[in-house]
Parts: sequence; structure tokens; C-alpha cells
Amino acid sequence: MNVLAEWTALACEELGVDPARVDRDQILELTKEVAHGVARPAAPLTAYLLGLAQGAGTAPEEAVERLTALARNWGESGTLTDG
Repeated sequence: MNVLAEWTALACEELGVDPARVDRDQILELTKEVAHGVARPAAPLTAYLLGLAQGAGTAPEEAVERLTALARNWGESGTLTDG
């Protein structure tokens, strides 16, 4: 088992989250896109906000895909950059 898999399993156990519900690769892809496309500090913030929304039952099923697309298109959308 690699370190990331072991950490994911231990963190899930600690938080009472079913590891089968965690798509680690999808979350890592999201945070990579946010870090590169928006700003590095936005990556953990985005993951946290996604977790809050999912925990509250307000995140749509395709939330990760939508956030990933938003990050990929950040520079093209005319939105503010780092600041």
C-alpha cells in the first residue's frame, strides 16, 4: 500500500467516512486543476468547500466535474485573479 492510499484509509477511518465513497484520483485531479489554473492556496480551500457542500447534501452529483471545468476555464472567464 502506498502512502497516499494508507493516509486516505486512515483519514476515512478517523472521520467515519466510507473509503469506497472517496474517489481519490478525481479529487487529486480537481485540486491539481485549481492549483494550476486558479491559485495554489485555492486547491485545499476548494476541496474543503466541496466536502462541506457534500456533507450538507447541497453538492450536485457532478460537483467535482463542474469545479474542475471552472478551474480549467478560470483564465478565460474574465474573473479576477490572485488577490
